[in-house]
Amino acid sequence: MTPFLAELIGTGAMILLGGGVVANVVLKDTKGHNSGWIVICTAWALAVFVGVTIAGPYSGAHLNCAVTIANLVKGTITLSIALSYIAAQMIGAMIGALLVWMMYKDHFDRTDDASTKRAVFCTAPAIKNNYRNILSEIIGTFVLIFTIFHFTEAELATNNSPIGLGSIGAIPVTFLVWVIGLSLGGTTGYAINPARDLGPRIIHAFLPIKNKAGFNLSYAWIPVLGPIIGALLSTLLYIYLYS
Repeated sequence: MTPFLAELIGTGAMILLGGGVVANVVLKDTKGHNSGWIVICTAWALAVFVGVTIAGPYSGAHLNCAVTIANLVKGTITLSIALSYIAAQMIGAMIGALLVWMMYKDHFDRTDDASTKRAVFCTAPAIKNNYRNILSEIIGTFVLIFTIFHFTEAELATNNSPIGLGSIGAIPVTFLVWVIGLSLGGTTGYAINPARDLGPRIIHAFLPIKNKAGFNLSYAWIPVLGPIIGALLSTLLYIYLYS
């Protein structure tokens, strides 16, 4: 396993499960139809747990372009590594979204509303207001990155000998993503990750979905630029406070 493959597979698994819960909740005639926002937020948080568990030992489990950019600015990784991670995240996100469509195709076919079908792949504002929508993504990503920087190593100490907790180290980020979704996700659907939104949005544009909504270019830049700005602001604040 290489870091590139770890980011690709980890992100793919995250999107498969995250997009899968949206499909299960919003598409017609699924077992989980209309089960609600808390189901979506909970499953997305657990999807992050799965992705981090897979990729963590090999790449550090960024799974998010904003996390990668934050680590680049912080000096933790080089530009070449950052670019390879971002490429892997985009590819993984597209593969994960494709698998969701393949699995739920019958339910896509039975769902009439085009925007509902697109919601399985990417985010959209509850109330369109570009200023507040991008502010929402900036704040949500700021909380994500700034909190991640404060995570300590996942280990316990026994007689001054550390005992690694392995995948249990993914639990803090799971709770973090969960609370961001429940508290801050109501305005835009909390992309807080350019790859999570843009990769599946691109796949949606190419899939043969009946009565398909458009790419929504007038909004698509917000879940890309907003998380990047949030990542930069949180990283700069962290550097200022602790350097």
